[in-house]
Amino acid sequence: MNSCPTCRACGADLVHTFADLGVSPVSNAFVKAGDAERGEMFHRLHALVCDRCWLVQLAGGGGAESHFHDDYAYFSSFSSSWLAHAKRYVDAMIARFGLDTGSRVMEIASNDGYLLQYFVQARIACTGVEPTANTAAAARRVGVDTRELFFGRDTASRLLAETGPVDLLLGNNVLAHVPDINDFVGAMPTMLKPDGVVTLEFPHLLRLIAENQFDTLYHEHYSYLSLTALTPVFARAGLRVFDVEHLPTHGGSVRLFACRAAATHADSAAVALCLEQERAAGLTSLETYAAFGEQVRETKRALLTFLIDAKRAGRRIAAYGAPAKGNTLLNYCGVGTDFIDFTVDRNPLKQGRLLPGSRIPVLAPQAVFDSRPDYLLILPWNIKDEVIDQMAGIRAWGGRFVVPIPTLEILP
Repeated sequence: MNSCPTCRACGADLVHTFADLGVSPVSNAFVKAGDAERGEMFHRLHALVCDRCWLVQLAGGGGAESHFHDDYAYFSSFSSSWLAHAKRYVDAMIARFGLDTGSRVMEIASNDGYLLQYFVQARIACTGVEPTANTAAAARRVGVDTRELFFGRDTASRLLAETGPVDLLLGNNVLAHVPDINDFVGAMPTMLKPDGVVTLEFPHLLRLIAENQFDTLYHEHYSYLSLTALTPVFARAGLRVFDVEHLPTHGGSVRLFACRAAATHADSAAVALCLEQERAAGLTSLETYAAFGEQVRETKRALLTFLIDAKRAGRRIAAYGAPAKGNTLLNYCGVGTDFIDFTVDRNPLKQGRLLPGSRIPVLAPQAVFDSRPDYLLILPWNIKDEVIDQMAGIRAWGGRFVVPIPTLEILP
């Protein structure tokens, strides 16, 4: 009997490690204060690379229902920079594809309506597909028609009967969260008009490796994506990738444009260029993936050295944010309240809870100004400029910012 895990995309045996982060709790399983004495489930956090199709993926990971549920803690609208990104996207798609009041848009994993609200404001019919009840309810409050379900071949047929085909089908930072990537992508043509367009945004594996973004590995993220790995997935679904844009979001992302194979959209030179960039960066070479593990270990050593030296010098340390990536970093490095007094987050659903594993308390941002720590460790480093601007008042008492990724930085 073969006990080796197999590739989610092509079915090949997975034997090559990309990053082994030991065991970690589910990244968004925040602990309620009343449950502080209870134990938590820890799961292996081991990413491998397929040497046939080059998809990087977690071994195991469980079903999506274990991550996306009625008590889901991530609400997109709490980041002002992400809202601005969503508004720019909506304006750009309306202009590029001539969307108007006769068009229809659907977003997969629409969260709290952070993006579709701008299509509503433009009087363009839209539907959100969102499996978490609490974020779906928030979306409805801003006028976004939302269906609570997971997207796949079975549910796409139901959605088509209810809404009809769409001109634009989008998904931002959802493709990595899908256990069955072939079922998810394979369902997309069902929803499209003959010349309909799919856009998907996802953190680019090329940037993850180049910028040492290992903390973006967590159990919600089943896959870590490159155009090289995705091209055959889309081809199997009868879809053609016709354009690619590179974005600064989440440490460096790709926006992929796809359509039916026979659609009229012309292929952009950006697709071939992106594939060549990935090849030149070593994304089709096992040596690239094998070398990543040592970068990860060195980041752990650097963060622990800073924290130990700071605490021995009598410095007080707090953190900003309670993102999933922060929980990966803290648990991999073994950092708890022995180093960090508390973290703060703008999301009231996270406030008053404890971070999974590390059990660091999550407070409102005002706590930083009440306690005046010497250092503020920015866990959502992808929005560090937004955080530094928001928390600039710490400089009044000599407080400094610490950014752990890609290499440890201490900023005034």
